[in-house]
Amino acid sequence: MDTDYMQYNHIAEILKVLAHPIRICIVKNLLENGECNVGYMHTCLEVPQSTVSQHLQKLRVAGIIEGSRHGLEIKYKIKDQRMGKLINSIFSIQ
Repeated sequence: MDTDYMQYNHIAEILKVLAHPIRICIVKNLLENGECNVGYMHTCLEVPQSTVSQHLQKLRVAGIIEGSRHGLEIKYKIKDQRMGKLINSIFSIQ
């Protein structure tokens, strides 16, 4: 067994960030639909826009998503392409 568990720290941090139902939902929907803005997510998730923004911030800091400005809005998309495999494997076991 590999005893140098510190090398897995980055992976553990990503899993910690994903360990919330709203964040999993955001990532899953971005994978399925491509880019999306906060207003659309707020409407779909039926949670306050400030809540969506807080979750997006955590995903952005972890390097899972990225945002690009289009006029007054920011559209978010998946930055870390490993998320597709991870989310698909999670949902395939349900």
